[in-house]
Amino acid sequence: MNTSLSSWLVIVVALFAATLPFFNERLFAIIPLKAGKAKAFSVRLFELLVLYFLVGALGFFLEAKAGNRFDQQWEFYAITGCLFLVFAFPGFVLRYLRKQI
Repeated sequence: MNTSLSSWLVIVVALFAATLPFFNERLFAIIPLKAGKAKAFSVRLFELLVLYFLVGALGFFLEAKAGNRFDQQWEFYAITGCLFLVFAFPGFVLRYLRKQI
């Protein structure tokens, strides 16, 4: 897999993973919670954090497979964390800010 394709793969997976907590009522879209109750916002934030690290692990794996894995400083994690939150914004808007009819 070339680096361009792996970069786009990580971006698409990050988009999907960032919106996932806001579009379902299951934990990580797999584990059902109590019937009839909505997930708490704190649970959604926890899911978002775990999915951020999983997408990061995928990125590190693909980077290592390409041959060169570079050490990252705190700036990298701050930027990717903010980018992940931007990717989560459409799901947040649809879940909490859209007017319910």
